[in-house]
Amino acid sequence: MEGTSIRAAAPGDGAFLADMAVEAANWRDGVHRPRPAVLADPVYRGFIAGWQRPSDAGVVAEDADGRPIAAAWYRLFQADAPTHGFLTPGVPELIIGVRPLFRAQGLGRALLQALSETARRGGFDRLTLSVEHGNFAHQLYRSEGFSVVGSTPSRDTMVIRLR
Repeated sequence: MEGTSIRAAAPGDGAFLADMAVEAANWRDGVHRPRPAVLADPVYRGFIAGWQRPSDAGVVAEDADGRPIAAAWYRLFQADAPTHGFLTPGVPELIIGVRPLFRAQGLGRALLQALSETARRGGFDRLTLSVEHGNFAHQLYRSEGFSVVGSTPSRDTMVIRLR
């Protein structure tokens, strides 16, 4: 997207990543999940609590004035504390949040590509994610090489092979 840049997420980005977790939860027009409820949800909290652990990595998009507008990041989870897209220990799960004004402009794709490259360079063979049914990002994930490996009545778990 013209006028934006992407940089590596840093330890000081934790509060912004919390904002982006709220945006990720509120992808559907007309449905609003209040910030306190999203941040109290153990799945979303799992993506941001204690950011940045040694195995965490992410990317942040900034507008032309250097303000953060979107982020994608991944984290490793354990079987006893899985998230919606948990595959197995050692396979990081990613989450993407984009401020509404900047959605559907290619920013999610740019973040996803940058994060996939970060994971590849970090030695990971796969990335996983969870996407709710009806989310327009499902097509983005498929077009970037993710495939459905599990499904529930409300969401799909998708994975991409990086090597």
